[in-house]
Amino acid sequence: MRLTENTNSQSGPQTDTQCGVVAVIGAPNAGKSTLVNNLVGQKVAITSAKAQTTRARLMGIALHDTVQIILVDTPGIFAPKRRLDRAMVSAAWEGAEQADAIVLLVDPLKQRRHEMIPLVEALANRPERKILVLNKVDKAVKEPLLALAEELTNMVPFEEVFFVSALTGDGIPELKDHLAGLMPKGIWHYPEDQVSDASERLLAAEITREQLYKQLHEELPYDSAVRPESYTQKKDGSVEVRQQIVVGRDSQKPIVLGKGGSMIKSIGEAARKELSEVLGQKVHLFLHVKVDENWADDKEIFEEMGLDFGK
Repeated sequence: MRLTENTNSQSGPQTDTQCGVVAVIGAPNAGKSTLVNNLVGQKVAITSAKAQTTRARLMGIALHDTVQIILVDTPGIFAPKRRLDRAMVSAAWEGAEQADAIVLLVDPLKQRRHEMIPLVEALANRPERKILVLNKVDKAVKEPLLALAEELTNMVPFEEVFFVSALTGDGIPELKDHLAGLMPKGIWHYPEDQVSDASERLLAAEITREQLYKQLHEELPYDSAVRPESYTQKKDGSVEVRQQIVVGRDSQKPIVLGKGGSMIKSIGEAARKELSEVLGQKVHLFLHVKVDENWADDKEIFEEMGLDFGK
């Protein structure tokens, strides 16, 4: 598996191939990262029950026969309040610009209508081909689901509507087949074995951040970050990764550390295990916690996440 970008490479039979970009947008926590992971066939973006966990505009690269589908996994689009919020929303819309297709993913159970409806209205006049995907059909009731689909298609000229479960995979093959058919003819932009344009360094930080959310749930607010400090390939074939967990208040540091360092140890062990599986090599992961109440206004942190500080 490869993660780092190589846009000049071509792979596989390059005669009669197709390649295009699909932007996946939606309200926070609609299941975008889970959908992208499912379309790619392996994990390339972090998932969490916590809203707004996607920050960097990570790409997933899915293959379907002779078609390469470049998936832009955008942050959830919501009403921005802080600089970080504005940068995330800006990244989401930039991810949709000039895409060959836009997938609007909707969670019919937690519709978040105050965020979903303005998003749908904003899509109405966009030139890109638009696909409506209603998620979590394994849990949704049929009649309200169909009513929601009808309501949204009356607002926006969606070319197709798909009912899927990003978690179980129901409906995903049909969606992937349709998206592949929308991609224009052209050479592949990435090698056949590459699944993301995220560097190993960024992916490692994202995996640790996912564990931070999973293990601390509501105890730790959204205001936290994981910064990559070093990423060193060792002579024995292993990799040494050092990261900094940044929190906004002194009171949050002991929460991340846990009693006797038990929590940060548990977070580190889970992240190290997953990263080792993703990279296919032994990982030595070292974490420490730093308090910085102004981290969300730090230009360097924005750049590490692939976001525009000026937004």
